[in-house]
Amino acid sequence: MSGEPAIRVFDDPTATSRAAAAAMAAAFIEAVQARGRADWATTGGSTPAGIYRELAVAPLRDAVPWSSVHAWWGDERFVPRDHPLSNVMPFDQILMSTAARAGLSGTGADAAEVELGIEPGVWMPVENVHAPQVTNAITRATGIGSVALDYEAELRAAPLAVADSGLPIFDVMLVGIGSDGHVLSVFPGSPLFDGSAWVSAVPAPEHIEPHVARLTLHPGVLEAARLPIVVAHGAGKAAILASVLAGERDERKLPAQLARRDGAIWFLDRAAAASLPDPLSG
Repeated sequence: MSGEPAIRVFDDPTATSRAAAAAMAAAFIEAVQARGRADWATTGGSTPAGIYRELAVAPLRDAVPWSSVHAWWGDERFVPRDHPLSNVMPFDQILMSTAARAGLSGTGADAAEVELGIEPGVWMPVENVHAPQVTNAITRATGIGSVALDYEAELRAAPLAVADSGLPIFDVMLVGIGSDGHVLSVFPGSPLFDGSAWVSAVPAPEHIEPHVARLTLHPGVLEAARLPIVVAHGAGKAAILASVLAGERDERKLPAQLARRDGAIWFLDRAAAASLPDPLSG
């Protein structure tokens, strides 16, 4: 898919996350109304935390039919689910607020408040949360490759539409952008562009932290998604954003350019957008 994305610039990370969360919530509602469910591929790192906070409280928490939203992950690291490097952990802690529901959070949200109807986080059925089963693989010592195979099997068994490319179509894909221009766990020069697997194991990268093995969806899912959303904060992302959004197209060199397409929305704060040409950063 060609064309250019919509670029929206906000004063600070909080405003950026709030706008991205609102766009995602609207897309979830539209998907459920149109197809009976919303399939969302989320991300990890620093990108989703602020968005999860916005989705986990009124008004968005109450507007979205969460029982019909299915969460997937664009990529995950080979660490236990409760490890600080896990892409699933912020989802559990912030959006689902699992510790608070168990009365363990220390945030003032506890089981008694749940009983009073003051519930922390959103309520999604456990079967709607499709986290890669990394912890089980670590326990069984079966390796990241087994997680990728199992995750692809789960995706193929789900009622997801399939694009002409043969890849699944997500209603919403939330991604960040790496300092090297990577997206998902698809790094510059990745051989995954030439593969057909929906999910692949990725060796631990040597050029960028964290140096941890991962699994990732095929890069082409960004071209197939109904609504790709990219979120970036801070001056540290300014240079790479200028290359990705204003430079020559070379998706194999800068995989994040897969989301430089018509129908995608990039949510940036002013620091991240500082090096973009005025027509893009306005």
